[in-house]
Amino acid sequence: MSTKPDIRIQQDDFDINAEIKKLTQGRTDIGAVVTFSGLCRGESDTLSALELEHYPGMAEAEITRIAEQAIKRFGLLGISAIHRHGKIKPGENIVLVIAVSPHRQASFDGANFLMDFLKTRAPFWKKNHLINGDDGGWVDAKDTDDDALAKWEKK
Repeated sequence: MSTKPDIRIQQDDFDINAEIKKLTQGRTDIGAVVTFSGLCRGESDTLSALELEHYPGMAEAEITRIAEQAIKRFGLLGISAIHRHGKIKPGENIVLVIAVSPHRQASFDGANFLMDFLKTRAPFWKKNHLINGDDGGWVDAKDTDDDALAKWEKK
C-alpha cells in the first residue's frame, strides 16, 4: 500500500484529535500513534505574537519530500504535518506532526525525524512582536536545532 503524507500549511488552527482520527479511522494495522504539537511561547510574557511567513508551494514541497523519507526510512503507515502561518499568540498551536506505524519506535522516530527537519530546513521565517510595541526582530536558527538534525544525517 502506498502511503501519501498529509502536509498542510494554513492560517487556521487545527484540532489534534480530529487529525489523529483522520489518520487512524478504520485502520487495524496501526499499533502506535505519536504526536508532537508545538505551541507559541510567551517568552517570559514579553511576546504579543509570533509571525510566521513561508514561501507558498516551496514549503509544502520540501515538507512532503522529508515526510516521504520518513515513511520509507521508518516504515510508517501514515504521517501528517500541519504548520500554521500568520500571527500566532502565546499559547496557540503552531505545528502538529503525527506519525503512525505498527510499532511505537517507528512512530517516535518518524515524528522526531520530521520535526527536526521542520525546525531547520523548512522554508519558514519567524518574527517576534513584543508586548511593549517594540519590533522583536526576526528569529535566528538555533545551534541546538542543527545538532538535532545532524544525528539523522549520520544514520
